[in-house]
Amino acid sequence: MTIQPINTDKAPAAIGPYSQAISTDDKLYTSGQLPLDPVTGKIVEGPIDQQAHQVFKNLKAIAEAAGTSLDKTVKTTVFLDDIADFQAVNEVYKEYFSQPFPARSAYQVAALPLGARVEVEAVIAI
Repeated sequence: MTIQPINTDKAPAAIGPYSQAISTDDKLYTSGQLPLDPVTGKIVEGPIDQQAHQVFKNLKAIAEAAGTSLDKTVKTTVFLDDIADFQAVNEVYKEYFSQPFPARSAYQVAALPLGARVEVEAVIAI
């Protein structure tokens, strides 16, 4: 099996010792994406929907850098700092994914890095 790191300047750089994503022969495994603007490296300010849009833009950029697309996503994991934001994130989610929707888990967590309100990781077919 071939293992290759994926990095693009169209998504924020990793803020720790990890890759934006790792591709194998047939799958792309992304690291959790925060609502970081790839140019400024700062969290996008504003309501949860604006943060969610940035997260999915970052995932899209990473998928494209690996030669695939969000249309081939098979599994996502959504981390929220407040489960009350679940429905608002769902509305944004539907703008980036279509039927058949990827399998998904969603969790409320105690906190996310850099004070983010949402983080998403994905497994995407190549």
